[in-house]
Amino acid sequence: MKYLVTGGAGFIGSNFIMYILQKHPSVSIINLDALTYAGNLENLESVQDDPRYKFIKGDITDNKLVDEIFESGIDYVVHFAAESHVDRSILDASIFVKTNVMGTQVLLDAAKRYGVTKFVHVSTDEVYGSLGATGLFLEDTPLAPNSPYSASKAGSDLLVRAYHETFGLPVNITRCSNNYGPFQFPEKLIPLMIANALSDKSLPVYGDGLNIRDWLYVEDHCSAIDLVVHQGELGEVYNIGGNNERTNIQIVKTVLTELGKSESLIEYVQDRLGHDRRYGIDATKITQQLGWKPQFDFEKGMPKTIQWYLDNQSWWKRIQSGEYEEYYTKQYGLRR
Repeated sequence: MKYLVTGGAGFIGSNFIMYILQKHPSVSIINLDALTYAGNLENLESVQDDPRYKFIKGDITDNKLVDEIFESGIDYVVHFAAESHVDRSILDASIFVKTNVMGTQVLLDAAKRYGVTKFVHVSTDEVYGSLGATGLFLEDTPLAPNSPYSASKAGSDLLVRAYHETFGLPVNITRCSNNYGPFQFPEKLIPLMIANALSDKSLPVYGDGLNIRDWLYVEDHCSAIDLVVHQGELGEVYNIGGNNERTNIQIVKTVLTELGKSESLIEYVQDRLGHDRRYGIDATKITQQLGWKPQFDFEKGMPKTIQWYLDNQSWWKRIQSGEYEEYYTKQYGLRR
């Protein structure tokens, strides 16, 4: 079986590629990634010489390139590629619409033309909007995105659904809660707090710090997507959650405690525009239908994550300095 993984040099995509290559010895994977700011091929250094793996630098909005890839014979598409940082979408929404909506449409058209076995679109719980103090997001919760980022993801979700309903394209949509784990870009909450704490810099916390997120360890997310690829009922949406709701300030204090740092490093800053108060995922459907359940609770996954950033300080320091962007030229510039 041949996979096309889009956005495979990003945090979740790179973890997924490594997971699949380890679990399924007979597969091959094409990784299509534009290597925008959050794409880092160093994430995949351990598999770069694996004959089952091929990297292609390119944009999912490039019709000609996408066609050439599908002509090689693609069985499964796992579509991670997306602009995903809320703060950046507030500053400029245009690239989010181009990549997340138009790019998804290009991939869907190619998948339809070449008759893929399954197209799995990886989305986010943010498309549901914000929860109050009680309740959880279900797969049929109405979409009510509150940021340009989540609106662009909701738009791509609806396109995927439409291609299934109109053309019979075999699709699934997954909507996950906040991921954490190795190789996450250091502007996201957990790696940012770890890096700042290790450098004795202030830890910026939006508003009162009481916004709540459900946290999912990235390997659990990968195992869930793997099940959806092979067993997901066509046309269905599956919520993927970690059952680990925490306030942002709890996350920050956990990092400080694990690293033996003072809470005096915490600095409350002006809240993000349109900041959703709470997300919470009900993952009953994927548990009952596909037998999935997370293996890493927060008490296990968080120390494991912090230890990875402690052991791999050169990785995130190269990102902070911009040196990681040189890796592509060094590894691929003369070869491809």
